[in-house]
Amino acid sequence: MKKRTMALLLAGAMTTTVFTGCSKQSTTDTTAAPKTEAGTEAKTEGEAKTEAPTEAKKAVALNVMTTFAGEDGNAPNYQKAVKDWEASTGNTVNDSSAVSDETVKARVASDFQMGSEPDVLFWFNGADANSFIEAGKVMSIDDIRKEYPEYASNMNDDLIAASLVDGKKYAVPVNGFWEAMFVNTTVLEAAGVAVPGPDYTWDQFLADCEKIKEAGYSPIAAALGNIPHYWWEYTIFNHNTPANHCDIPETVEDTQGQSWVAGINDVKDLYEKEYFPKNTLSATDDDTFLAFTEDKAAFLIDGSWKVGGIAGACQSDPNDPATMDTEKLDKFTVTYVPGKGDRKATDLIGGLSMGYYITKKAWDDPEKRDVAVNFVEYMTSNEIVPIFAQHTASALKEAPAVDQSQFNSLQVKAMDMMSGVTSLTPAVQDIFQGECRTSTFDGMPQIVTGKVTAEDAVKEGLEIYHAN
Repeated sequence: MKKRTMALLLAGAMTTTVFTGCSKQSTTDTTAAPKTEAGTEAKTEGEAKTEAPTEAKKAVALNVMTTFAGEDGNAPNYQKAVKDWEASTGNTVNDSSAVSDETVKARVASDFQMGSEPDVLFWFNGADANSFIEAGKVMSIDDIRKEYPEYASNMNDDLIAASLVDGKKYAVPVNGFWEAMFVNTTVLEAAGVAVPGPDYTWDQFLADCEKIKEAGYSPIAAALGNIPHYWWEYTIFNHNTPANHCDIPETVEDTQGQSWVAGINDVKDLYEKEYFPKNTLSATDDDTFLAFTEDKAAFLIDGSWKVGGIAGACQSDPNDPATMDTEKLDKFTVTYVPGKGDRKATDLIGGLSMGYYITKKAWDDPEKRDVAVNFVEYMTSNEIVPIFAQHTASALKEAPAVDQSQFNSLQVKAMDMMSGVTSLTPAVQDIFQGECRTSTFDGMPQIVTGKVTAEDAVKEGLEIYHAN
């Protein structure tokens, strides 16, 4: 991931963007000159035109896999966009979208290894893409532009993430992400605590947590035995800067390694102060999220996708926005994660970490190449991207102004929060992946209870990382 610039967006009409090029036109262009049977352009100056018989294009079934599924707020937007594209082109999508987790990541990697990869994949552009990029299984944007010069031309290339493998750009982004702190204002009001602002410090946060605990609530909704990821990330970030946060330590003894130890010890300190739920080591992430939405916990660090999850929790029917309890939703807001040291609260973790890949399998299929390009062009057009990006980020060169009436109150608060962000930094855990994270992720319960030191856990993880 690269650092990203935020763009606040308006959902527009879902129409197909028309592209033209000097060598090969996009499949959305229907204005090409008529052809003769020999394949050359028909004469227009006094000569009779000889047009080849028009053959009906064969409908193509495109195999597509995305992460627009489950509670992802864009799952309905994706489903509607697919239906509209199918209706306008006559082609169909065999969709195998699923919520991203370690099981799905393993499945995607296996599909590429077995030769059963999809034609189009909406996926991560960091380490999770390394294996199939190294194997030459996906097409770079530059290679696609050799045939389709206008491909992704509506995007700011500087904001398209480059592969960790070869520095080339493969995935055309749609929407980015941020990680911030959601707040249950009902709990804060009961504890006499103000909603944190852009200058919120770690010391202020600790003082507020103490007040919240004394009022009988859990200050922090987090399942350290299940999902310690966000607190792991931000407490380490608090001992670094946006410039060096993604540097992996060489050893636990160096300056960067000690910043990791200090950050994880901050999580231990929060645990010892009893600022997490009493069952934080045995609870699931779903359990602690429920505590947050049911007014039992004050603060929740999570990603921009959680806006949809919180809205769903305020609906009598999670799948029907018309059943929204707006008064309940209004009691939630989102703000900055408390800062410490050289990291300002307004420096957030985020970026444009995912995008659409066209696989070489589809590219080499004469029936699917045009269709795959057309599908990605449609899903990444100026009209479609704003529907997905909403309160997050995009790489569009031209972002429409925001019509806040199109969004619910939490989305609007997210937009306001994002307008004050000073930087977006990639998550270092997306680089520090696999077994190397086990000692500090899965081992967090042992660390916070003092059975294993943070230094030993970090040392174990770094040794595994550098051995690979």
